[in-house]
Amino acid sequence: MSARRDLTAVSADGTSLHVEVHGPEGAPAVVLAHGWTCSTAFWTDQIRDLAADHRVIAYDQRGHGRTPASPVCSTDMLADDLEAVLTATLARGEKAVIAGHSMGGMTVFAAATRDAFREHAAAVLLCSTGASGLVAESTVLPLRPGRLRTWLTGHVLGSRAPLGPVTPVAKRILKYATMGSGSAPHMVDACARIVHACPRRVRHAWSHVLSLLDLDHRVRELSVPTALIVGTGDRLTPPVHAHRIAAALPHCLGVTELPGLGHMTPVEAPELVTGRIRQLVTTYSQLKEGA
Repeated sequence: MSARRDLTAVSADGTSLHVEVHGPEGAPAVVLAHGWTCSTAFWTDQIRDLAADHRVIAYDQRGHGRTPASPVCSTDMLADDLEAVLTATLARGEKAVIAGHSMGGMTVFAAATRDAFREHAAAVLLCSTGASGLVAESTVLPLRPGRLRTWLTGHVLGSRAPLGPVTPVAKRILKYATMGSGSAPHMVDACARIVHACPRRVRHAWSHVLSLLDLDHRVRELSVPTALIVGTGDRLTPPVHAHRIAAALPHCLGVTELPGLGHMTPVEAPELVTGRIRQLVTTYSQLKEGA
């Protein structure tokens, strides 16, 4: 496996996006888009395994990891950023499998009609994501569905309060909200360190975008072959989202439900997620001419 190369992709508004490229030049390309409050570190297991024989491209969403925040956040900016990454890292006409987790999946929806996405996307893997109604469908709070739960959930997820240090109590809260009850301690610890590293202002700004999310129309325009993975214990984007998306996709490859797993599927089921990406590469990707 070749060493990691870091580069910068410049988005439409001039924001400099931190991009990492792992694996051998000329190998089939995989692009990884992480979710809210995460970073490229979220894909550690996928990068390690895939980079042996794939060119793995991972980037930090704006405000996350090593990409600076911007005064305004929007789904259009998510699409701009993904377009910038694809243009900066892939040759003209080169295809890649694009995997998005949570907000990374929403990024894919937002970019579905963009020229660079249509040029470069061979297939898509959506992990633990939704396109609309995120707050109303969330089961983070153990209350009956309705206006009260929706209102309280919005306040919890959009809180401006600092998360503070990673303590045993903080890890228990994070595990309850985002992971399955059987998640191993090292998985919980890894996710907690990633999420707690996200700046409070960034977490709040993007929570507002997610609470208003409505990308259902874009799902219907995501024309490439698309597979979905969701944990049955996902409280942030429960399986109802995956099945609603699957019903609207022009070319759906099916929904894989993972019993008992939560929202952090690439960390909770790394081999399964990596294996699904490999299957998509084998079936749908083509190397650029002359590679």
